[in-house]
Amino acid sequence: MLALRLTRSAHLAVHLRRLLVAVASAGTGFLLLCALGHALSHPGTPGASALRLAWCAAPLAAAVYLAVAVARTDPGTRPRSGLSAIGLGPGRLMAVSATTTALSAALGSAAALLAFLYLRGGLTGRPPSDRVAADALAVGQSLPAPAVLTLLVLVPALASAAVAHTLRPRDPRPAAATAPRGYGRFGAYGWGKARETFGAYGRFGARTAAAGAAGSRAAGAVGVPSIVERSEEWERVGAGGTLRRQASDAHPSPSADATPQTPDTSPDAQPEPAPRPQNTTALPWGIAVLTAGLTVETYTGNAAGAPAPGTAPSAGVLIGWALTALGLALAGPGLTHLCGRLLQAARPGALRLLAGRVLMEESQRVGRPLGVVTAVAAAAYVTTTVYDGDGPAFGPLSALGALLVAGCTVATLLTAAVEARHARADTTDALLRLGAPPATLRAAAAVRAAALLVLFGPLVLVVAVLAALPLDH
Repeated sequence: MLALRLTRSAHLAVHLRRLLVAVASAGTGFLLLCALGHALSHPGTPGASALRLAWCAAPLAAAVYLAVAVARTDPGTRPRSGLSAIGLGPGRLMAVSATTTALSAALGSAAALLAFLYLRGGLTGRPPSDRVAADALAVGQSLPAPAVLTLLVLVPALASAAVAHTLRPRDPRPAAATAPRGYGRFGAYGWGKARETFGAYGRFGARTAAAGAAGSRAAGAVGVPSIVERSEEWERVGAGGTLRRQASDAHPSPSADATPQTPDTSPDAQPEPAPRPQNTTALPWGIAVLTAGLTVETYTGNAAGAPAPGTAPSAGVLIGWALTALGLALAGPGLTHLCGRLLQAARPGALRLLAGRVLMEESQRVGRPLGVVTAVAAAAYVTTTVYDGDGPAFGPLSALGALLVAGCTVATLLTAAVEARHARADTTDALLRLGAPPATLRAAAAVRAAALLVLFGPLVLVVAVLAALPLDH
């Protein structure tokens, strides 16, 4: 009920994004039902039917990815202060977001079932005249209800599970408290402490002086003189460790080592912010997976060649393109981060500095959809160049699948851009309050878009040419 109320009271843009999820679910469910219809119409060729069902994994993954991106930008399920007191903590909001995603996807699956029954003549009584459509729709044959229900539930179940996994509550403890224990001396796990450099413990009374400062404050509170106050009269000067006595009213030498400060352990003390991790750690893994995907495509193309007319590409091509898309998705954040660093090279001005910093900050959020769009664009280039005229016959179902994959990936990228814009809204408002002209912010956005196009455009051509080499003969 809460999910329905939040869905009804959402803004128009949120409804449009949820409608995109429903449309993607409807298209994917229709393709799955058509694969089932082909299997029922051709019981003697289970391999071809299984290959058609396997190729439905591409629009299925694209629809689930879009559903996750839409759920991340939903303002109604965003954690706010005070909601935990009424039972709307992060876990409850995650469940509401997963339920909303499941409802949107279930609506699309119901629309896919109605469209499938209408086209096969189950609702009007008029079967289709096209033979290809009749084979895909299994005209004149009864549909197994368990198989239909399983295929239609597949998209809502996977989408809601992916949303729940992505928006699950994180551990609020700082990174230092959740860091894994290291190996101690002689391989004893968890017993070793952090190693200290030579002479770091004593430092000729440095810790005694710190303890004396704390002791003097405690002793002054009760009116008792502290013995460790005298240790403050000695200090270590220079790197050689020479000791000298210093009067209490004298100023310390500029070359003297500063007394180490004791950390504030009071309950009101705020922990120091942990440094943000770099987003380039997955770049080598992405390059490795991309290379593996291109290798699989090359081996499959050399072994089987280009597909014959009227047949779908083999399973090896599907596995190769899946690895290629995964590699580009892993390498996307690192490439975006690198693009931001290159923008700030060679004495940058305010415009390039702002554009580069924003790219580095948003690399994790925008880089992965950019990598997926790069893989889809490379696949489209290969399809239009290699399979032009003498390749497999792309019918309406193939066109629908390609349109679903391309539309979902582009919509995911635009949704991630909207999420990034909302994330930096406070920074943009602060810049406007400081007097930054709006034209400068728009110019920085144009510079970011041009830099990403310059980096990922040639990457699309390189991946497409390498993937098309074994097929272009």
